[in-house]
Amino acid sequence: MWIETKLAAIARLSSRHAPWLVLAGLLIAVGSAFYTKNHLGIDTNTDDLFSAKLPWRQAQIAMDKDFPQYGDLLVGVVDAKTPEEADATADAIARAARADHAHFRTVRRPDDLAFFKTEGLLFLDQPSLQKLLNNLVQAQPFIGQLAADPSMRGLLTAIGLLGQGAAQGQVDLSGYSTALQGFAQGLKSAASGHPEPISWQRLLGGTLSDKAGPSRFVLVQPVQDYGVIEPGADATAALRHIASEVPTIESGRATFRITGQIALADQQFASLTEGIVTVTVISVLLILLWLVLAVRRLRYILAIVLTLILGLLLTTFFASLAIGTLNLISVAFAVLFVGLAIDFAIQICVRYRDERRLSPDAETALVQTLRKTGNSVLLAAVSIAAGFFAFVPTSFKGVAELGLIAGVGMLIAFACTITFLPALITLLRLPAEGHETGIMGLAPLDGLLRRQHRPVLGLFAVLAIAGVVLLPRITFDSDPLDTQNPHTEAMETLRALASNPVTNPYSIDVLSPSVAAAAGLAAKLSLLPMVDHAISLSSFVPADQSAKLDAIADTEELLAPTLNPGPASPVTPGDIRIAATTAEKAIDSARAKLAPGSPLLAIGADLATLGRESDSQLMAANAALTEFLPVELDNLRSSLSAGPVTLANLPRNLTIDWLTPDGRARVQVLPKASAMNSQGLRSFVNEVTAVAPGAGGSAVTVIDSATTIIDAFREAAVLALVAIAAMLLIFLRRPRDVLLILAPLVLSSLMTVLVIVLLPLPLNFANIIALPLLQGVGVSFNLYFVMNWRAGEQRFLASPTARAILFSALTTGTAFGSLAFSHHPGTASMGLLLLLSLVCTLIATFIFEPALLYAVPPPKATRPAPGTIEEHERVG
Repeated sequence: MWIETKLAAIARLSSRHAPWLVLAGLLIAVGSAFYTKNHLGIDTNTDDLFSAKLPWRQAQIAMDKDFPQYGDLLVGVVDAKTPEEADATADAIARAARADHAHFRTVRRPDDLAFFKTEGLLFLDQPSLQKLLNNLVQAQPFIGQLAADPSMRGLLTAIGLLGQGAAQGQVDLSGYSTALQGFAQGLKSAASGHPEPISWQRLLGGTLSDKAGPSRFVLVQPVQDYGVIEPGADATAALRHIASEVPTIESGRATFRITGQIALADQQFASLTEGIVTVTVISVLLILLWLVLAVRRLRYILAIVLTLILGLLLTTFFASLAIGTLNLISVAFAVLFVGLAIDFAIQICVRYRDERRLSPDAETALVQTLRKTGNSVLLAAVSIAAGFFAFVPTSFKGVAELGLIAGVGMLIAFACTITFLPALITLLRLPAEGHETGIMGLAPLDGLLRRQHRPVLGLFAVLAIAGVVLLPRITFDSDPLDTQNPHTEAMETLRALASNPVTNPYSIDVLSPSVAAAAGLAAKLSLLPMVDHAISLSSFVPADQSAKLDAIADTEELLAPTLNPGPASPVTPGDIRIAATTAEKAIDSARAKLAPGSPLLAIGADLATLGRESDSQLMAANAALTEFLPVELDNLRSSLSAGPVTLANLPRNLTIDWLTPDGRARVQVLPKASAMNSQGLRSFVNEVTAVAPGAGGSAVTVIDSATTIIDAFREAAVLALVAIAAMLLIFLRRPRDVLLILAPLVLSSLMTVLVIVLLPLPLNFANIIALPLLQGVGVSFNLYFVMNWRAGEQRFLASPTARAILFSALTTGTAFGSLAFSHHPGTASMGLLLLLSLVCTLIATFIFEPALLYAVPPPKATRPAPGTIEEHERVG
């Protein structure tokens, strides 16, 4: 009773001092906004969403400290028509980026180490190496001519020699098949007047050049600004500008795409804001429509909106004072605040309208409003706040901060609703109402539920049992990439790379005490079912070196004179014509001995056309066809100079990625393709961590962060339920009444389970945030009906309370349902889950709760006498 008395006194005080109270509220709002503008930051670093005390976070932090080059990356992916063009493009981008210290901290080309150019042949197995070396020896005359004259003249002369050899039956062209097909394609393009570079890597090395994959990489650690929504946007734009000026990209011969942690995060934030203006405008218009239908008058709407703004500014002020920054989850407090706090204001305004129908005096109506409804709103605010505070102790820092801000926000909202809102209502001089404010059209449904409450309760019992049965079938998508827009460049690029185990984004890193221990662990992990392969520093010391080095040395001895001739004279158009004519005649002489479809025949036909080209066209063809020949000849010389590789002579630019300064060694474990889903990834992580418990890396982070989130919400859900029950018990003092409030809450949760399993709609990192909102809305809606029932009300759906609940739900549903139209899949799934859970909550509140209350006799002390005015006129 004392609470009602205090609330009535506050209403009287607010009404009598309305101008000063409104002025104070406006000044506080301005001061809060000014302070917040200068003190509240935004932390868009996703790592900060989790407590640094978690074991997996500590492992991640330690790994980032030991190998900082792998963190905060923009990954530039270059693809081109030839491997050489891809290399040249990546080199050009990397050189320009290294010079831009304003945007980039570090720039690396991990696939361009000189070590692999020299020692690369040692990594082939013995049969593959021997086959390659034999082909090189067989092609010695051809290679010799190219080395002596690395121009189109030399190329055509070499082709002519092959034609002569074929005519005399001295050359087996099968070993030249790949090269000749490449030459034929290149000469065809040149003869048509559109010369294109050819890949000498593929022509001289066959399929060996494809083992590195089609893409080349530029790894960039950008300078980031964590004070903006896209911290890496400036650096990304600078990198794109650099790439756009590279000739191969300008001509369309190469493409450049950007992915990596920074690009994914930035594009996620960009998709969150895409279309937000349109959706926001539509949402605001719909919310205003619901408010008009709820309270009928624009002055009420103005009072509600101003109260919400004041509460939101005060809550933001608290966030800046208590925490200082908003993270990617706690920033959602504003949406939660509006969705829940608007219910408090609507309850007061709808009740006040009804009280003005009974009392012409505004102050008396306000006092009666807070006396009758203030207690319910207070209990709702405290219960919802307790539910939010239950998230504070969890290790999921993002939602813990959200819980603190939103919990305090509910208390602030209540304070504004019982002080600032009554003052505004007084100042706006709202007229008295001439009719009831309930939803009279629902009165027949009240009677139906009263008569048929048992079958209704039986139906909901069946739905609850179905929800319990399906509860284990709820799935949680632990892959954070599934919450992102799959059509962004960063995502499309990452998905393309994920098909290759070497570039799979989900790997595991393990630190071993020594190189020897790392090698043993890698061998052990490679045998696991979900592991494709494991790499350690020892993986870069080739096996069977002695035999391989002997074979390479023999080949180098044979080819050395061929590969190291003197300088050639400059080539002229006349030289090219003579070489083309000579080669054409040589091919023609071998025509009878060439198989149908032989590449030499196609080359001969193109040479006839090529000889008629202008001088400028011939020199353009020369430049294109032999652009990468000198580089590839140098690479061939380097690869034939391979020497013994030991752990001691591995280059530092390689060992730095695998060794810490104190001698610990990194093992990288890469998954099979079957691990590219939530279940497969969890199996992969479980297998590896069973052998190496201290493992870290992106795969472990994904799985352990998902576990942290699920555990946090499970823990918070239990704590919230207990806290809400405790608050209700303290205020209501009757366990039965508490159960009457919690039963619909549990039912709506189980109905939501039923819906999301049948759709299906998996839980993920984004939509799981809907759960605390469901809890808060469910408690407040059910509480209002139970409080009316305790006061003797037996007309639930036709009451002003039902009207307030309905339009509160519509405004909340509009605000959250609009999220379902977001371009960001995670946000869209959150909006959909919020909308579905709100529908389930309304069904439980408007059908199950009244049926349940009709089945339970109200407390005798508050039960109105049948046929009395109180029974018919008492307002819900």
